[in-house]
Amino acid sequence: MAKTGFCDSIPLLDLHKKVVEERRAPLRALANACGPKERWQPQEGESKGTYQKTEPEARWARRLPVSTDDGIIMGFHEDDSPSHSGGCMEEEAVLIYLHGLQGLYSLQALVPGMLRHETELAMETLGLIYDRSYAWDIFSDMMRSQLRFTFPNADLPRPFTYTTRAILVDWLIQVHEVFHFSEETLYLSVHLLNRCLHQIKVNTAKLQLLGVVCLFLAAKKEECLLPEVSELCFLMENGYSNRQLLRMERRVLTELKFELSHCSPLHFLLLSASIAHCSAKVVWMARYLLELSLLEGQCVVFLAAHLAGAALCLSRRVLQEPPTPEGETAWCVASSIHVGSETTLLRIMLIQAGAAARAQSKDTRATFLKYSTAGTMHVSSHPSLLSAPCLLGLPTTHT
Repeated sequence: MAKTGFCDSIPLLDLHKKVVEERRAPLRALANACGPKERWQPQEGESKGTYQKTEPEARWARRLPVSTDDGIIMGFHEDDSPSHSGGCMEEEAVLIYLHGLQGLYSLQALVPGMLRHETELAMETLGLIYDRSYAWDIFSDMMRSQLRFTFPNADLPRPFTYTTRAILVDWLIQVHEVFHFSEETLYLSVHLLNRCLHQIKVNTAKLQLLGVVCLFLAAKKEECLLPEVSELCFLMENGYSNRQLLRMERRVLTELKFELSHCSPLHFLLLSASIAHCSAKVVWMARYLLELSLLEGQCVVFLAAHLAGAALCLSRRVLQEPPTPEGETAWCVASSIHVGSETTLLRIMLIQAGAAARAQSKDTRATFLKYSTAGTMHVSSHPSLLSAPCLLGLPTTHT
């Protein structure tokens, strides 16, 4: 994939105009290629020598896959092929649906290029890529991969409840801390657990074993050093044998068809925070809110990008840091990923705000204690979290 060509030393609008001019076909070739209906005809009372300026075509929306249900921009590819006039009105309708703004063509020129450029810089800063030319392809694949395993509803099979699931996930967070696993391992293990609860029939007696197996498989995929099977059985007070654990592992792999890949919402969070130039405290607060959503059974139906965007938005509202022009501009670019999904983000923010307000008094306090240390800037003890639902102007929902 060719490099984007964006450079800090060249104004964005001038560069966009230059690229359009370079790709414009010669006048003679364009006239020969057009049919009789596409040629310009003078109107009544208009001389043939007059020239009528036309607006540039919405070329960047040609190959822009959009989910009309959630309004997420799934990819951005500039189309090198000639545009067809038949789809112009459809392209404009898609753009108006996404943005709902009047400055359509200026938005076309600015938002995609700025988002693409900032995404490349953010991925390079986070050490996610070695070649910037592949950054947008990786980001587009992230947006697509989150749609692979979605849940139509948040219902759990009997006899499990949201409370039972929250207790198990809270215990997995504690085990995750004992082995000092990476954050990606935790999010992958909870994702595998959600899939197993919907695909595998297990009774309550083997629910803990299923959770440990999901954590074990996630560690095999993400970690370099793995615990022994006997250590995992010891953490379960030897309630299960090594043979039972390995047998459950084979069963999980078979039912999931060995498909263990998952695009973690943490990746979207860190990427969006880097694009928005958020402070360290905002990022830690957002990570805390995002991890709290792992305990909420209602959040399994939402996409990873939505969960990350809601956590970052709520973190900014809770901390109320003084705004700066540069910061607001960067946030505008970062939040353009979620244009059209404001209702969904608000629903998630309400769930996360309620979870944060109750975290200190609940029995499942592993995440609260984890983010109450100096290394996490004591974000879980922030006094504004107790009134977080009030910041949204909505009542707290109880689950």
